[in-house]
Amino acid sequence: MIQVNSVTKKYDDFTSLDNVSFKVKDGSIFGLIGSNGSGKSTLLRIMCGVFAPNVGEVLYDNEPVYENEAVKRGIVYLSDESFFKPHSTVNDIKNLYKTIYPSFSEEKYNSLHKAFGLDVNTKIGKFSKGMQKQAAVLLSLSACPKYLLCDETFDGLDPVMRKLVKTIIADEVAAGNITPVIASHNLSELEDFCDHIALLHKSDLVVEADLDDIKLGIHRVQAVFDEEFTPDTLPGLEITNLEQRGRLSSFIVKGSEDVIRKVIAEKAPAYSELLPLSLDEIFICEMEGKGYDFTSLDIGR
Repeated sequence: MIQVNSVTKKYDDFTSLDNVSFKVKDGSIFGLIGSNGSGKSTLLRIMCGVFAPNVGEVLYDNEPVYENEAVKRGIVYLSDESFFKPHSTVNDIKNLYKTIYPSFSEEKYNSLHKAFGLDVNTKIGKFSKGMQKQAAVLLSLSACPKYLLCDETFDGLDPVMRKLVKTIIADEVAAGNITPVIASHNLSELEDFCDHIALLHKSDLVVEADLDDIKLGIHRVQAVFDEEFTPDTLPGLEITNLEQRGRLSSFIVKGSEDVIRKVIAEKAPAYSELLPLSLDEIFICEMEGKGYDFTSLDIGR
């Protein structure tokens, strides 16, 4: 398990992270979402022990990661832009990884490079950006880390390769081999992949919860009532984002589905339906509820 405990990171007068805390359970796929400049990359570098926080600590299985070589051997950090010596081949980098990670699997390496279709004897400098990203993923997974920290890993991959990488990571998680933390600015990229989500915005941790719990606790309702609808029509429900088109009322409400349906049924509407919200709609609602200006959240949809 990863524990991020009250982490604060400052650069002179600029605060990149402000008292951030959360836990990553083994076997989960943890999504770290935030706009550019929200602190995602800084947090990942602290989590892999490259940076030291000004305040707080990061623990792996109760052991601190900073300046702890034994803990770092179980972590691979996939940065947004991996650096490779342009005259090196993938095989050259593989041999370097084998000296760093005792768990490196030659068998997995051979299997994965065939799946990716990479020529591991070609100089990496001749690869496209997408192929270099594939090489980084190939090497990282072949190291067989217990924890994989990914920074915008899917950027630069075409849709087919993106799906392949997600499938490989999901299979490794299902086999109990790995716990990934995946940072992205793209909500839709992680919606069907992660089981736990954290949202960073301007150095603050705004939301952190199991994705199923988030989705089960908030709903969009469309209904037609005999009387003119206002938020007071359904007492006891927390109603936001009310829109009305003729007699059709559309709104978002928090709470359990059973309670919402019961309260609505008591008003005997001519029509009612509960609809799922997309992840970006959920986070906009959460940010509004906590007083944040969601219009400044530059996250891809």
